[in-house]
Parts: sequence; C-alpha cells; structure tokens
Amino acid sequence: MRQRTQAVEGEVTGADLQFREFFAAEYGRLRGLGYLLTSDWGQAEELAQDALVRTYRAWPRVRGHDRPGAYARKVLVNRHRSLLRRAKVEARHLAGRRVEEAVQPELGTDGLVLWSAVRRLPARQRAVLVLRYHQDLPEAEVARLLGLPLGTVKSLAHRGLARLRAELGSPAMEEIRGNLE
Repeated sequence: MRQRTQAVEGEVTGADLQFREFFAAEYGRLRGLGYLLTSDWGQAEELAQDALVRTYRAWPRVRGHDRPGAYARKVLVNRHRSLLRRAKVEARHLAGRRVEEAVQPELGTDGLVLWSAVRRLPARQRAVLVLRYHQDLPEAEVARLLGLPLGTVKSLAHRGLARLRAELGSPAMEEIRGNLE
C-alpha cells in the first residue's frame, strides 16, 4: 500500500500540490461567504465547490497572482449573481405567461374565489404560495427557484396566507361568490 501511495503522489505535479494547499486554506472561507449570500449551507457548499472548480481550471494563470483567494471569492460572487439572474428570468417568464396559454382546470365556485384572491396578491407572495402549496415544494426548493433566502420565503408565505385569510373572510368576497353562482 505504501508503494502505491508514493506512486500516486509521485504523479502529482507541483501546481496540483499548490492547489491542494490553496483548497485546504480557502474552502472554509468560501463556504462561509456562500452562506452569507444564500443563508443556506447546502447552496453555500455548492457555490464554494463550483468556485474552486473554476479556479482550478484557471490555476496555471491564477497561481501567480498575489491573492488567488480574492480570485476565487470573485468567482463565487459572480456565480451567485448569475444564479440569481437566471432565477429572476425564470420567475419573470413564469409571471409573464398569459393566463389563456395555461390549461384552465375546472375549479368550482370555491376554487374560483380562492384563485381570484390569490391573483390579487403581490407577485412574490403569489409565487411563493403557488410553489409551496399548489406545487407542494419544500421551502428550500422554493427559495432556490426564486433566488430568495429561506427566511424571505417563509415570511412571504406567512404574509400571503394572512392576507388570503383576511380577504377571503371579507364582505367583498361574499359579493364575488354571489356573482359566480
């Protein structure tokens, strides 16, 4: 076993050993930065790993820099921003779809009243409630899809549900129910 280990280590270049040391020194910092950006350790680890993979690809050029850690942090922040932009575009696309394009299920009177109230919610509250309760996605997945912190998803869901409860019990809703029947 000892000979095999030496053979494997013998194949490792000086640049690879440098990167291993860099990885060991920077991974924790990058992961912490990722957590501060996302408030989610899973996403933070993915961002840190992605940043290190991208840094490794550029290592021959980056290792000569005075501060290669700064390069890796910039990669992580740029990747996070890119993921947020993608989520924003996806959300905009979903919000921009015309109602006529979607298949309209038979909702019944109560369903139409509920949908009418949901449509009046602010876009982010509506998106959170639809993804969380209609699509039955966990809060973490909703946060990932919308590019929002988990706490924001929870508060948007709470406020959206409170607003629906208040609105569905209002006299205006009784008028809508009467018009639908």
